[in-house]
Amino acid sequence: MLSKTELPQSRILALDVNETLLDVNALRPHFQRIFGNGSVLKEWFTQMLLYAQSVTLTGTFVDFTTLARCAMELAANIHAVQLSEADETSILNAIKILPAHPDVSDALQRLRQNGFRLVTLTNSTQSTVEAQMHSAGLAPLFERMFSIDAVKKYKPHPDTYHYVAKQLNVKTSEMVMIAAHPWDLMGAKAAGCGVAFVERPGASWFYSSPKPELSATNLNELAARLISRE
Repeated sequence: MLSKTELPQSRILALDVNETLLDVNALRPHFQRIFGNGSVLKEWFTQMLLYAQSVTLTGTFVDFTTLARCAMELAANIHAVQLSEADETSILNAIKILPAHPDVSDALQRLRQNGFRLVTLTNSTQSTVEAQMHSAGLAPLFERMFSIDAVKKYKPHPDTYHYVAKQLNVKTSEMVMIAAHPWDLMGAKAAGCGVAFVERPGASWFYSSPKPELSATNLNELAARLISRE
């Protein structure tokens, strides 16, 4: 794996969305109301990611909205909670209006001003990521908004990263993937991308894999490091 000083001199940055750019903790009040315990949010999100990878491995793809709903029903069964359709809908709607982390807008603007090309790559559906970026006021900062919908395989499958590179008419080695999830960056690295890790609160690198080429505690710090390399 490349060392920290050997991150590709790329101006194409692909950014993960949920947790990396947007604050998923904004959903906590919904889980507190429905389950009586806001920490069920983390259980739900983890199960959703687990089954996203499961349906990819088994070739039984369903879209991320369906996965989100099924993971809610799983959590309800585990916690013996009666989950109504209105409860499910309230969470699914709230996902589309998640706020950006405080550091995100300024960091993305600085990157754009310094000539970086920004795209998203998310497991969320295409309609969801577009709604999210518009709601958070980030849509104008992105050249393209990519979802794995077109590939019907979830990250960290290498095909998802190759798809973005193909759409942008570049090699994966000309892209840097930025995420708050080590598993996402492991997939990106396997596909040939450079990787940069945002250590959001509660996130930590998975140490059985080589360290990321670049890491920072927030996107502003990461942006500064990327810009300083130019």
